[in-house]
Amino acid sequence: MSIELKKGVRLTVLPTKKYKTIRFFVRFTAPLQAEMTAKRTLLTSLLETTSLAYPTQTAFSSQLAELYGASFGMNVNKRGNLHQINAAMSFVNGKYVSDEAVLPQAAAFLAEVLFHPNAHEEQFEEKNFTIEKHNLIAYMNSVAEDKQALASLGLQELYFEKDQNQKYPSFGRPQDLEAVTAKELYQTYRSMMDNDQIDLFVIGDVVEAEVAALFQNMAFTDRPDQAMPVFYQQAAENIIREKILREPIIQAKLNLGYHTGVYYDQAERIAFMVFNGLFGGFPHSKLFMNVREKESLAYYASSSIDTFRGYLSVQTGIDGKNRDKVFKLIEQQLQSLQRGEVTAEELALTKAMLKNQYLLSLDNPQALIETAYLNQWVPNTKMTEDEFMQKLAQVTVADVQALAQNVSLQAVFFLDKETTHE
Repeated sequence: MSIELKKGVRLTVLPTKKYKTIRFFVRFTAPLQAEMTAKRTLLTSLLETTSLAYPTQTAFSSQLAELYGASFGMNVNKRGNLHQINAAMSFVNGKYVSDEAVLPQAAAFLAEVLFHPNAHEEQFEEKNFTIEKHNLIAYMNSVAEDKQALASLGLQELYFEKDQNQKYPSFGRPQDLEAVTAKELYQTYRSMMDNDQIDLFVIGDVVEAEVAALFQNMAFTDRPDQAMPVFYQQAAENIIREKILREPIIQAKLNLGYHTGVYYDQAERIAFMVFNGLFGGFPHSKLFMNVREKESLAYYASSSIDTFRGYLSVQTGIDGKNRDKVFKLIEQQLQSLQRGEVTAEELALTKAMLKNQYLLSLDNPQALIETAYLNQWVPNTKMTEDEFMQKLAQVTVADVQALAQNVSLQAVFFLDKETTHE
């Protein structure tokens, strides 16, 4: 069941008897703007720890404990041209603790968090704001200590070099927070509550009408109309961008970024999942078997796809002196797929693993919510389990080969030791 509570505010209830818990999930979606991402991330840090009724983290946690140990958390994400703030709450179904009040009490807690932040006179409570701001800046600065994350973000910045919104991480940059005040952040909160598209989901063993009544009582308002195209498109270029960063590290990282031209709303998406599984997505893939296992040139080697930006990335951990060998070997694996060099066994195993992934997702409440979300934002992608399995079964080596031939290298990011190799 899906109903519009207000203009631009949609509630979707997914009744199922699979789980003993109920999950609330709220997604606020706005156009991706680099200068806003850090502030929106800081907002989640404040909203997930205190509110007006629960002004300390202790009081906030105690209320969750009262709800039989419920969990609540918030984060940010970006998808194509969109920036998302997510709030998730999981709690036991009242049927299992003989307490019918759990569901309405959980809804009341969610409403308290969203509509009554720890703020007075249109500004967040200063002490808590200052603590969370400093904590977030420290976290942003610490990301560079995770060299795998540093290389991944470095590749993204290089690949999307010409687009300010796409090149930076979803949580923003520390310099965008330095001058932010508690009053300014409250305006970010108001913008989110007044302007973002809001998708609410409830999954669990619930009565739809009862859930609808709880959410209809919340103080959501109509949103203004705004065009929000999901997919980010970047044209392929003939120039390959390269960057070398030197840090005091033991293990070098060689990451490659490719243009694919394949998007989530295209029929080729399923075949592209097969391509990625064969290339670097699974333990039997060409990157894993040939770069890591056979040649022992990498500590890890894998690929991942982003079908909202037409982007494919390869991640490897290597000995820096082997950089050129590894680069050539990665390119050879792609060329092998471009020639259609896939055995029947490799194709069957890849399909079996994708099928297994899909079936596992049907048991995961958050995966079901994500599917429902995308079915609403990109309705032409909706398919049943049988339709997915049928489309997967129909993928041929020729399909994979055709997609591989359109994959083109655009960016090479190399993280190496501070001393050069002779």
